Amino acid sequence: MTPDLVTSLMIPAFTTLFVVIDPIGLTPIFVALTRGASPAERRGIALRAVAIAALLLTLFGLVGEAVLGFLGISMSAFRIAGGILLFLTAIDMLFERRAKRRRDQSEPGLDPAEDPSVFPLATPLIAGPGAIASMILLAGQTGEPLELVAVMAVMVAVLAVVFVFFLSAALLEKALSDTGINVLTRLLGMLLAALAVQFVLDGSADFGFLG
Repeated sequence: MTPDLVTSLMIPAFTTLFVVIDPIGLTPIFVALTRGASPAERRGIALRAVAIAALLLTLFGLVGEAVLGFLGISMSAFRIAGGILLFLTAIDMLFERRAKRRRDQSEPGLDPAEDPSVFPLATPLIAGPGAIASMILLAGQTGEPLELVAVMAVMVAVLAVVFVFFLSAALLEKALSDTGINVLTRLLGMLLAALAVQFVLDGSADFGFLG
């Protein structure tokens, strides 16, 4: 694995997936969804949620572009659409609308005995529309098998971070106040907005709009 591959592909891919999936913002939601569960039950829920999300993101990363081709949608068009989608996600993060939706999904009304690993944890909280769009876009930018493997490895690394955060959710809940989480979420939202604009610019360049 060359240093150029790391700097040109893996670091941007990790940044994109990290800010879209937002492990920090997911952690208090995981705590709420698993309230009353034993440490062993929490570990099982976290493992299942991350594994299912990994399967979904891998499938979209591998065959998402083929599906687009079958539907007659170019990767450049999807890159622009994906960039717009990611930008809207960034707006949600900046104005806390995203956090509010997540809180709504974890408010009382869910059966405490119900396993939340598939829904809402695996999808739509971890492998949501933004993460799926990111995987298709990132995989579509690869030109050789090694680069695709690198993107998949980055995805696994981000999900590993999610898993670690879930395991330490109780400790992080005590260490990070609501204010701290809000500040970090806004910073991640700004970074995601910039990355989303870059996706749109890249797609526009493919169509020759930028000269």
